Amino acid sequence: MKPNLNQLMKQAQKMQENMQKVQDELANITVEGTAGGGMVKVVANCQNQVVSIEIEPEVITPDDKEMLEDLIVAATNQAMENASRRSQEEMQKVMGPMAGGLGGMKLPGM
Repeated sequence: MKPNLNQLMKQAQKMQENMQKVQDELANITVEGTAGGGMVKVVANCQNQVVSIEIEPEVITPDDKEMLEDLIVAATNQAMENASRRSQEEMQKVMGPMAGGLGGMKLPGM
């Protein structure tokens, strides 16, 4: 049985529309990363944009600037990892097994 080309094109267009919808929604989904036992918190959206950073006053000391910088980096990296994981989950809902990539390749925006 030959696949109906028109039907395949419609399915591809629908998947593309769904992917765009998810990409748009990812801007509104936020995740967070923390470091230093919650002394530094970074909130990011699932489009890998930092939305906010909260720093407890106790860790803001001029004589330990490097520690604060390290905490910010750690919290930001955790937030980005969480955003990536959540983005994959959202795309999985639309694309099923293909969301993990094709042949080990990541899909754009993932």
